[in-house]
Amino acid sequence: MALLGTFVNGICIVAGTLVGLFFTKIPERFKETVMSGVGLAVILIGLQMAFEVNSIVVVLLSLLAGAIIGEALYLEDRLEAAGHWIERHFRKPGASSGIAEGFMTASLIFVIGALSVIGALDGGLRGDHEVLITKGIIDGFVALILTSTFGIGVIFSVIPVVLYEGGIALLATQINRWVPENMLELFLTEMTASGGLMIVAIGLNMLNITKIRVANLLPALVMVGVLLYLQQLFGWL
Repeated sequence: MALLGTFVNGICIVAGTLVGLFFTKIPERFKETVMSGVGLAVILIGLQMAFEVNSIVVVLLSLLAGAIIGEALYLEDRLEAAGHWIERHFRKPGASSGIAEGFMTASLIFVIGALSVIGALDGGLRGDHEVLITKGIIDGFVALILTSTFGIGVIFSVIPVVLYEGGIALLATQINRWVPENMLELFLTEMTASGGLMIVAIGLNMLNITKIRVANLLPALVMVGVLLYLQQLFGWL
């Protein structure tokens, strides 16, 4: 079953969020320190992924092209609008308004990164769900921590996670017909590096050091494949 790992990942996020709801009364100073710790860990994960880079030119050009496309499509604004729509429909009167922020932060953390893509590809190509199950356990704990700060908004991140990973898994069942194995390995390497830099940006945002519009960089993950295809086709980059 190609989608088994995707469903396990989603269930872990929901479970982590529900458990995290019991910790929303934690004093603010504890939450701030815990979130700082999570932010630092996110940066470390991103740096480890970024150091996997093979071609810095491909990563740089993909980020530049992805940023232009993302800004032109207003991806960050659209994601934020989706978060605010959820907030308007699910926030209780008098409750804090962190639903949109929780949805956006959790969605970006859970979706961006090599584990999502590699795990979904493994599930679709080989029926191996170990990577996504491992990611699900990690995401569950992260969801617990995020929920203690942002509240119920984190649970809605399961929607883009399941759609994203599920789509890749289903595509992967047919991808070996179109993409050579060596090309696929190159894509995963450079996509890992590009995604790692975005995860670093998420960590910096969580620490309130920057306000990088990470969602507007998401097209870079697609541009990695486009640039590698051009590289194979024309022999440049």
